[in-house]
Amino acid sequence: MPDMLVRLYALPEGRASRLGTEVTIRRALAAERRTVVAWIEERFGALWAGEAEAAFSSTPTRIHIALCKGELAGFACHDVTALGFFGPTGVDEAMRGRGIGEALLLESLFAMRAAGYAYAIIGGVGPAEFYARAVGAVEIPDSTPGIYAGMLSPDGTTGT
Repeated sequence: MPDMLVRLYALPEGRASRLGTEVTIRRALAAERRTVVAWIEERFGALWAGEAEAAFSSTPTRIHIALCKGELAGFACHDVTALGFFGPTGVDEAMRGRGIGEALLLESLFAMRAAGYAYAIIGGVGPAEFYARAVGAVEIPDSTPGIYAGMLSPDGTTGT
């Protein structure tokens, strides 16, 4: 899967959110670390949980969460795989299609822009069309496997 590049200085401003009043997006708090990481591991696996752990190691944290009626519905990390990288991100399967993923993406990218970045890299994207539509992301040629080459997985194998 290729990486994609986002121009943070060209992010869409003032876009109407599709989120209802029941969903909020905010930075996770350090005290929520165990709860959030366990939730991520259960739904998305050990690799993403490991990256989420890294997101909690800075102040402010580098992880945003979505809450629906007070329950965890999704997350998005930045600056964990490498500086300037967005991801991983995920939304609970039952909560997809409500704009939560897009809201998490934008909140994280705005945080990266506020930290001084002009560009962000979305590493190893799956839904390229989503990122292109949501934030104008473009594919980086010859970026597979990129930074993920040789990465260890929980079963002890390495990626290509």
